[in-house]
Amino acid sequence: MFAGSPLNRLSWLRNSHSFLNSIIASPKSRWLLFKSGNPLTTKTEGKSILAYLSTKDVSPFIGQAPHFGQGRESGLLTSEEQISATEAVRHRGSPIVFLGLHENTSSGSGALPSSEFVDADKAVAKLEGVPYFAMDISDLELEEPAIQATLNETEAVKAGTSLAWLDARSVMTNADLFDGAIFAEARSMVDWNTRNKFCPGCGAKQHSLWGGWKLGCSTLMPWVDNAGRKPCPSGKGLHNFTHPRSDPVVIMLAVDETGEKILLGQNNRFKGQFYSALAGFIEPGETFEDAVKREMWEEAGVKAWDVQYHSGQPWPFPASLMCGFYARADSTQPVRTDLDNELSDARWFTRQEVMSVLTHATGSYLDLAKLAEASSQLNKDANEPPFRVPPTTAIAGVLIKDWAEGKVQFPTFSVNSPKGNL
Repeated sequence: MFAGSPLNRLSWLRNSHSFLNSIIASPKSRWLLFKSGNPLTTKTEGKSILAYLSTKDVSPFIGQAPHFGQGRESGLLTSEEQISATEAVRHRGSPIVFLGLHENTSSGSGALPSSEFVDADKAVAKLEGVPYFAMDISDLELEEPAIQATLNETEAVKAGTSLAWLDARSVMTNADLFDGAIFAEARSMVDWNTRNKFCPGCGAKQHSLWGGWKLGCSTLMPWVDNAGRKPCPSGKGLHNFTHPRSDPVVIMLAVDETGEKILLGQNNRFKGQFYSALAGFIEPGETFEDAVKREMWEEAGVKAWDVQYHSGQPWPFPASLMCGFYARADSTQPVRTDLDNELSDARWFTRQEVMSVLTHATGSYLDLAKLAEASSQLNKDANEPPFRVPPTTAIAGVLIKDWAEGKVQFPTFSVNSPKGNL
């Protein structure tokens, strides 16, 4: 879930306002809208799925054209002699993110930065597929009746389909791989644009560039009067202070010497008997392996060694890159959760215990609202699992399942074997 993007992101065309303005006007273009990070959804067969709207549907939200390359005056483009500070600039209206193009690649080819696709006009003429955009409308400061009035005029609602904002984490319950990957890119990018409103170099307002993939300081606009201000350091040299976020996180399972037990933790934020892999952000000056060992020690008082990479997963809450690992540890040593107090419990589980949960109808779960509700009944009903673990839509669930099913093999160590360095 969330990986394997189906879109050609066409990154080399993001700085072209003529390209972006042309495809945004295409009747094929589709939009994923957010409100304070929660996506707009529709229902099909009783399940909430992402709603994709047309440019016509969202036109009241995106404002007056041009949408990119906006000049000093409303409705005008920037000068043909644009500078880096005005490349596909959008300084009026909420940021718009160009996610990419979903192509029909059955022929085995797609748009590449060749002679046909470097020039914006030629690219627009040659491109085949569906352009995707994203936007968060929360900064528009519209009252709910005005938002609903716009949504009521969409083709979907006119056709009898209902639209509703859904908690972002609930998307993974029903999303397929296509929607999951687009959602991950869209939510991370609109979140990044929403959070970074002021220049880290001088404190002035920032605006969107490159179809939502770059931010620029407003003092660098050619028509801005900067009298009495010190020059912003971002205007000289390579000073793109903030890049689109991908916060690296290690998430790991400790496997004991026999290979038959794993260490799982219960986070203080999660109610009920919900156990998962341990995880934490990578700190400056660390390798992945260093972070795995440090987090295991800080969260559970466990010394780990023999760290092995498994797989990764984008996690758009808001913009993490989960890097999954296995590590070896000594299950005979005491487990401590009082070092950083992030976990309410951590314990070793046998393969048999884990398999009994994985094979249970409700053993894997990641709907936090329902989890809290279910926790009050857990163990009161003989049909309930003794604990729960994440589903395989989350990388923690994949790590747990692959180990439980024997897809990951480790050599057996004796308890007295060398443990390596912390």
